[in-house]
Amino acid sequence: MNDRIRDVYIVDAVRTPVGKYGGALAPVRPDDLAAHVVRALVDRSPELDPARVDDVVLGNANGAGEENRNVARMAVLLAGLPVSVPGATVNRLCASGMEAVVQAYRAVALGDASVMIAGGVESMSRAPWVLPKPERAFPVGHQELYSTTLGWRMTNPAMPPRWTVSLGEGAELIAEKHGVTREEQDAFALASHRKAAVAWQEGRYDAEVVPLDGVALARDESIRDSTSAEALAALKPAFRKSGGTVTAGNSSPLNDGAAALLLCDEEGLRASGREPLARIRATAVTGIEPDLYGLGPVEAVRRALAKAGRTFADVTDFELNEAFAAQALGCLAEWPELDPAVVNRRGGAIALGHPLGCSGARLTGSVAHALAAAGSGTGLAALCVGVGQGQALVLER
Repeated sequence: MNDRIRDVYIVDAVRTPVGKYGGALAPVRPDDLAAHVVRALVDRSPELDPARVDDVVLGNANGAGEENRNVARMAVLLAGLPVSVPGATVNRLCASGMEAVVQAYRAVALGDASVMIAGGVESMSRAPWVLPKPERAFPVGHQELYSTTLGWRMTNPAMPPRWTVSLGEGAELIAEKHGVTREEQDAFALASHRKAAVAWQEGRYDAEVVPLDGVALARDESIRDSTSAEALAALKPAFRKSGGTVTAGNSSPLNDGAAALLLCDEEGLRASGREPLARIRATAVTGIEPDLYGLGPVEAVRRALAKAGRTFADVTDFELNEAFAAQALGCLAEWPELDPAVVNRRGGAIALGHPLGCSGARLTGSVAHALAAAGSGTGLAALCVGVGQGQALVLER
C-alpha cells in the first residue's frame, strides 16, 4: 500500500530540432520522430535497463494519420524497446506534451511506476485531410475534405459562434482586451528570434537537441536571424484584414518535432546512474472562455505556484509558449509581479516553432536543462490551449 507521495525527478530530456511546415522534417513520419527521441533518451542512460521503463506516455494533438491512434506504443516498438514496455497517447491539444509529463509524474508520485518516459510529437506537415462519413449511403454530389493540421473542424453546430473563432482571431481579441499594439507584438517577436539565435550560437540547446541521422537539420528551422523591425512591420494582418494587428511574423508557425523526458523516483534514479536535472514540484490546469484561450496560463500558473508554495519572485526561469505575441503579452500583463527578464531567455515558439503535441514536453525539458545549468532555481513552464485551457508545471533544483 502506498504510504507517501514520492519525489519525482526529471533525469534527462531530449528533443529534435523543430522543423518548418513542409521543411526538413516533413519527410519523416510522426511515429518515427517519436521513436527517435525515445531511443535517444534510453541510449543516454546506458546503466538503465530499458525493460525497467514502466510506461511511455506521449502527447499528440492530431492522431488522425500516421500516428496510428496510439503513437506512444508505435514509438516504443519502432525504437526497439522491449515489447513489455507499454505506451499510451494523450491529447490536450497544444498542452498534450505537458499533459503526458503530468500523467507520468502522477504515476511515479503515487508509486504506480518507478521509471517513466513522457513527451510529445507532432508532424503538422504530414497531418492528413479527413473525409467525414455521409449520414446515409451513396450520397450524390461532392464531399468536403477537412484539414487536420490546425484549428476547428467538423464543428458541432451547438457550439456558440463566439467560442469557435480562429486562433488568430482569439489573439486579436486578447490584443484588444489588453491594449497590445502591433508595434509591441512585432518587438516581442523580434526579441524571440534574436534570443533564440544567440542561444543556439552559445550552445545553450546542445544538451537537449538530438538531430536525426540523414536529415539536414541541426538547428530549429523557423529561426530568422536576419529579420528586422522593418521586415516585421511590412507584413499584412493575417486574420483581420481591416485594423488587424496579428501577422504571420508575430505568430508561431506550423511545425514538426518531438520531445521526450525520463522521469524517475529515487529507486529509478539510482538505477539510471544519473544526476537529475530537476524535480517536479507542482502542476495545475484550468479552463477559460474558449475565445480567450490565450489567457489560459494566467490562472494555471498562479495555482501551480501556490501549490508549490512559491511566488513569482522565486521564479528564475520561465518557458511560456508563444502561440502569438499578443497572447503571450496578454498573459504577462496579468502577472505584474513577474520579472519579464526570466521569460523565454532562449527564445520562444515564435522563433523556435510550435509542433502542437511536442511543445509542452519541449518547454518542460528546456526549463529542466536551464535549472541544471544554473545549479539551482525555480522554473515554470506553461501553455495556452485551444478551446480555452491553460496548463503549468513548477520545477525546482
